[in-house]
Amino acid sequence: MNYPFNENKELDLIAIGRACIDLNANEYNQPMEETMTFTKYVGGSPANVAIGSAKLGLNVGFIGKLADDQHGRFIEKYMRGVGVDTSNMVTDKEGHKTGLAFTEILSPDECSILMYRDDVADLYLEPSEVSEDYIQQAKILLVSGTALAKSPSREAVLKSVSLAKKHGVKIVFELDYRPYTWTSPDETAVYYMLVAEQSDIVIGTRDEFDVMENVKDGDNNETIKNLFTHSADLVVIKHGVEGSYAYAKTGETFRAHAYKTNVLKTFGAGDSYASAFLYALVSGKDIETALKYGSASASIVVSKHSSSDAMPVAAEIEQLIGQGEYVKIEG
Repeated sequence: MNYPFNENKELDLIAIGRACIDLNANEYNQPMEETMTFTKYVGGSPANVAIGSAKLGLNVGFIGKLADDQHGRFIEKYMRGVGVDTSNMVTDKEGHKTGLAFTEILSPDECSILMYRDDVADLYLEPSEVSEDYIQQAKILLVSGTALAKSPSREAVLKSVSLAKKHGVKIVFELDYRPYTWTSPDETAVYYMLVAEQSDIVIGTRDEFDVMENVKDGDNNETIKNLFTHSADLVVIKHGVEGSYAYAKTGETFRAHAYKTNVLKTFGAGDSYASAFLYALVSGKDIETALKYGSASASIVVSKHSSSDAMPVAAEIEQLIGQGEYVKIEG
């Protein structure tokens, strides 16, 4: 089963939301208190998805707000260098700073992120800075949940969703839940559901869908039953090492297993999954194959030090799929 896109659109994907700096610990298996050196990368979920998609060969654009500082200039230069169109990235003139994320790698499955997200430039993107002419050029508008956490970024994203609807652009909602950005679970659920109900494709972990629905231990069937009464025709729910499922409105269910890899850290998996999954869909591959691309890409990125810099090319993904070595689930 293939997914339909408007082939007359010039851009394959436009992402909107945060672009920030990741400072990843160079010393593994020790707490951040003892970590002395970090390596700088571009970070932020929608920026990572844009970078990953561009490295795979898609024609990608980005809408966001950057601080007028060294970090902001680094982000723009890096993204432009990997092929992302940065013409709709706005420079903040009010003194807001670039968001920073320090990562701690205690062990392959014990990773934490120390975030500096107060008064950051990306959350000050204004609705007036979202261009209708730009959005209508895309096959896909990728929205990330964190951009909904504060105004005016929240309204800018809602405007972009409305414009995408108007011009037949597929809306992909990558849930990207970061609890430190929100004031309450109720607030998160309201805005997540507002965008999910307007989206064509919704992607997230089972835990993130629980946040959106404001439930504990939610059920996939209940989730899709609700979303399919609205705009969604494809819902992707990830279950970590147990693999991922795609549910189509037509009633079909697809599954991809997690691929074996030498895990270094846990962050970056969701962004790499989304970029490769969407690349495969836009390239005309069927949904089951797209799931495999997403799963393989995630396995590659968690084995590397960075997120954005580690985004694979198609040949790497296809090699891992070809090896066909899945994570064995106990029990």
